[in-house]
Amino acid sequence: MNHSSPAVDIRDLNVRRGPHRALEGVSVTIPRGSITGLLGPSGCGKTTLMRCVVGTQIVESGTVTVLDRPAGDVSLRRRVGYVTQAPSVYLDLTVAENVTYFAVLYGTSGAVVDETIAAVGLGSHAKQHAGSLSGGQLGRVSLACALVGDPELLVLDEPTVGLDPVLRVELWEHFHSLAARGVTLLISSHVMDEADRCSRLLLMREGRVLAQLTPGELREQTGESQLEDAFLRLIRTGEGGAA
Repeated sequence: MNHSSPAVDIRDLNVRRGPHRALEGVSVTIPRGSITGLLGPSGCGKTTLMRCVVGTQIVESGTVTVLDRPAGDVSLRRRVGYVTQAPSVYLDLTVAENVTYFAVLYGTSGAVVDETIAAVGLGSHAKQHAGSLSGGQLGRVSLACALVGDPELLVLDEPTVGLDPVLRVELWEHFHSLAARGVTLLISSHVMDEADRCSRLLLMREGRVLAQLTPGELREQTGESQLEDAFLRLIRTGEGGAA
């Protein structure tokens, strides 16, 4: 395993959906052990890019390399965790049963199930059927099902949508603890105040990456202290590109 190579290396990626380009000329690298925020307005291509990383999106051209393997390679199934916007759980099973099921698929079991459920703030709901949970709670069950496999790369599509502020902070603390262990996280959001919690940012608009840089570099490049204002300035001035 080459730990000096990036966790994700994307070169000149193009994706077409019908007559429209969903992604155009996207080239990005994501370092190992980092938290990279994928930010931009709804419909800008964030989910399409994440699907390319996990290997579920048909691409027109370009390459996507994940953990030194082509995206979607069978060897990556236990190394990459993916949480979609729509909860992916069995509603007729309890929280614990859902997480246990995925733990067995990943080849783990025992205390790790309880620890993972607690990490997403659902310890008191472990015996509750998923079908009786709120939307935000279902999203956390999906997250637990991905975390229980201890993936090297975790791809999260807007994981904090619908969560209260306290839980959002707790989840971000957990994300940082994962990164400190060497896990790479790619997290999409359209909420700019979450950008400061990331070590690197990929800013997207209309299928293109406007910039890939740190929050500090974004402020310095635009002269704006608020990241939302900085993002808007990038759009208005046509600045951007790889940093």
